Amino acid sequence: MNQPDLIIALQQGDNEAFKKLIDEWQDMVYNTALGIIQNEDDADEITQEVFIQVFQSIRSFKGDAKISTWLYRITISKALDYLKKQQRKKRFGFVDYFWSGNKNDVDEGKEFHHPGVVMENKEMASQLFKAMKQLPNNQRIAFTLHKLEAQKYGDIAVIMNISLQATESLIARAKTNLKKIVQEYYTKNIA
Repeated sequence: MNQPDLIIALQQGDNEAFKKLIDEWQDMVYNTALGIIQNEDDADEITQEVFIQVFQSIRSFKGDAKISTWLYRITISKALDYLKKQQRKKRFGFVDYFWSGNKNDVDEGKEFHHPGVVMENKEMASQLFKAMKQLPNNQRIAFTLHKLEAQKYGDIAVIMNISLQATESLIARAKTNLKKIVQEYYTKNIA
């Protein structure tokens, strides 16, 4: 089924078309969310939320963009909403900790190991993912789309709704910032 036929079937409420959409795009949505959120359970939840939103809003999809672009945009939006919610929780967790002294209220941040990373590279990948968390969201998203999702610069520009030049700049700045962060980590921990 080509994209226009799939969109028409989805807009008509065809459950088989929706199942086909999920089967085809679930891994991409999950991997994108995982690259941004860095938590498998939360990436699962975001994946579900993305497809719920797709189901609820498919009738308003005009077909101006590819389905993949639309799904990336929804996934990124859901992931960013999640990050904002987590930052609010951390702030309030710190306030609760300050007043109650209950250390469980403050999120310490868990080790994250991407399931696609080979065992020998786990430590290095873990440091890279920690460093990625320190990037501004737009750099993290562009880097994730390029390096983890193997998207081309032009596609990233469309997904993020920015110019090609802005995309190139974001990825270059992300690489520079990651090099600094990782270099500082190894300088501190090896010296």
